[in-house]
Amino acid sequence: MPRQAILESPPPRADRVHCAHIVDDIDHCPQVPMTQTSMSPEEFRRMAHEVVDWIADYRTNCASRPVQTTVQPGELLAQLPAAPPSTPEGFAAVLRDVDQLLLPALSHWQHPNFFGYFPSNGDLASVLGDFLSTGLGVLGLAWQSAPALTELEERSVDWLRQMLGLSPAWSGVIQDTASTSTLVGLICARERTSQHGATRGGLQSGEAPLVVYTSADAHSSVDKAALLAGFGRDFVRKVPVDDNRALDATALRAAIHHDLAAGRRPCAIVATTGTTTTTAMDPIAACAELAREHGLWLHVDGAMAGSAMILPECRHLWNGIEGADSIVVNPHKWLGVAFDCSTYFVRDQDHLVRVMSTNPSYLRTAVDDRVKNYRDWGIPLGRRFRALKLWSLIRTHGTERLQARLRRDLENARWLTEQIIATAPWRVLAPVPLQTLCVRHEPAGVTGEALDRHTLEWLRRVHATGRAWLTPAQLDGRWMVRISIGALDTEREHIAQLWQDLQAATC
Repeated sequence: MPRQAILESPPPRADRVHCAHIVDDIDHCPQVPMTQTSMSPEEFRRMAHEVVDWIADYRTNCASRPVQTTVQPGELLAQLPAAPPSTPEGFAAVLRDVDQLLLPALSHWQHPNFFGYFPSNGDLASVLGDFLSTGLGVLGLAWQSAPALTELEERSVDWLRQMLGLSPAWSGVIQDTASTSTLVGLICARERTSQHGATRGGLQSGEAPLVVYTSADAHSSVDKAALLAGFGRDFVRKVPVDDNRALDATALRAAIHHDLAAGRRPCAIVATTGTTTTTAMDPIAACAELAREHGLWLHVDGAMAGSAMILPECRHLWNGIEGADSIVVNPHKWLGVAFDCSTYFVRDQDHLVRVMSTNPSYLRTAVDDRVKNYRDWGIPLGRRFRALKLWSLIRTHGTERLQARLRRDLENARWLTEQIIATAPWRVLAPVPLQTLCVRHEPAGVTGEALDRHTLEWLRRVHATGRAWLTPAQLDGRWMVRISIGALDTEREHIAQLWQDLQAATC
């Protein structure tokens, strides 16, 4: 079919309200000929229209579904065939499985009443970019293997750098997740402190053990990265937090001096802009000062909250960021890029390349001295065309529309905070710098384990309505509930309904 005909193909039918038409049509779908070894372009065209219709219907009607699945462990597995088919069943069978088996076993992260974990927004513009990336099927091994993949990534990440208010001193690359970005950051820290010891005898050749410092409320990925980078759990210092749940800079200084006095080698500080439990903001400027004073690497984890830095009024929350050595911001969270797309920024790209580079003969090209080879900017050799997702989001919406959505979420969080503070015995347990609230209902005389049971019980009642999903967490050893606001379609009406449901669950 000519390209013009494709462009003029009919749009999805507006009257579709569910996906049963896919199942109804299965019996009429032709079976794949035994001699055909792959899906033909024409079959792909037809089924792709069905898939796009399905996704559009799903997003249109997502709010009408219970936000959280009630499936039990193993329930789906028992319904899936134990052995693969020996003959072709066609892609219609896959769509039937999605509609009848998989969808009932999913909780809906794109639901406007999803308040759990963190916003994981798959904006549909980014979904289309991901679709294009997969359809192209190119692989970034070197610049020459897919020049557009490399250069679009370079430009789109630099667009994000500008949106975040970072100086031109930063260079960026797309990783899969913040866990990988933090691992890369700690490996770079290790190699700078050890003067590239891994290229000689590894950590065993060091004169003294290397130490990593992070907040007691830092994400678990920091522990994992330190373990995988070879530091060992015994040399990860969990620095106490202050009254705002942020890393205590005075305690950090004391910990560094204690390790120096004991003959250990302070290596890296991992500070967090928006801790997972409370979105607390570690004092980046104070951490940067200590890092300069003692020659430590400063890595800043801004995985979710980093997206807020596209708002000039929020940038004071990471004051001092230009003193860091590396930063991770996940556009696949609050900003709206479809998972996975984690951006890792560094000030010294030459050091990163030296640490990560391998240069086998089969990947060398005549232009290597004039291009970026992103295989040398992280752990994997090959890379997907992830930049298309980020590019599609920014190109489609522009900075101002993205800023407007985040401001809406911040205003909704402020409104809910005001309602809860004004309504005893409800409490907001930590500052709310962005869009996450930590709340507890504390009836008079209910304390300790009884309060824990009360908290988990009213949360169960909220979940039983099917109208909202929140996540519990422990703060200072006691259960509370996190409310993370920021799904693409969450408006004030959904926040108001949540507040009514919370109060009804505690009556």
